[in-house]
Amino acid sequence: MEYVSIVGAGTMGNGIAHVFAQNGFKVSLIDVHPPQLDKAMATIAKNLERQVGKGMITEEKKIKTLQNIVTHTTIENGVQQAALVVEAATENIDIKLQLFQQLDAFAPANAILASNTSSISITKIASVTKRPNRVIGMHFMNPVPVMKLVEIINGYDTHPDVSNTIIALSIQLGKIPCVVNDYPGFIANRILMPMINEAIYSLYEGVANVEAIDTIMKLGMAHPMGPLQLADFIGLDVCLSILEVLHKGLGNPKYAPCPLLINMVTAGKLGVKSGEGFYTYTAGNKELIVSNRFRH
Repeated sequence: MEYVSIVGAGTMGNGIAHVFAQNGFKVSLIDVHPPQLDKAMATIAKNLERQVGKGMITEEKKIKTLQNIVTHTTIENGVQQAALVVEAATENIDIKLQLFQQLDAFAPANAILASNTSSISITKIASVTKRPNRVIGMHFMNPVPVMKLVEIINGYDTHPDVSNTIIALSIQLGKIPCVVNDYPGFIANRILMPMINEAIYSLYEGVANVEAIDTIMKLGMAHPMGPLQLADFIGLDVCLSILEVLHKGLGNPKYAPCPLLINMVTAGKLGVKSGEGFYTYTAGNKELIVSNRFRH
């Protein structure tokens, strides 16, 4: 496998492109918005420069990695040579179904079509293609160049050879693959999102403040960041979307999103991406400052 196409040049897409290119693959990075492609390439270059500065890679490796990436604004042109396509678009089922219909139409017949979805059914995505046995979930973690895990999700019809190929490929990328079956939230988010939701409920019900909740989980449970800070990092809109998938898909009231989370998303307080969530974020300031809304 030499040629890989990545659809979507956002945070996850550019990270996935970075990792494949750094490991010698020829990468086509596809996004309909040219400015997003420019931003993605600048981000990849900056992250590679950071790796050079830390002695993790050579300057030559950085240059070669960047040379391995070409950009496209159409799927038709971007997937013609692909042995693997990894879709990393917005976590929206309608967008993903539309993309996979296009990928199925334009990618080579034997290409594997993978989704980086964190919660949407692989079986559902596969159902709109003529190759459901060659559709799989390949869920990277953010930030992709740093995080080791790849959650591999087998759809109902995913062929074992396809699953084995993606397992081997993940190892080739220096990642640790874990295989799961296709049920709402898979494993990562089926366990993580109820924890985040419970942390938000604890704040909503006045059990503890933002700093106490996050500090208890960091110091008491050895989590690298607290659940409220992590929710801000993921995006509160994404957390809400995943909880809704869990609630609808499993029909259990324990997955119902906290009213505070719903209100925050409705008000546009989405975490890091909007500058405010449970904490406030300003460019260049790494200090963790609790949002005025939650200060007592």
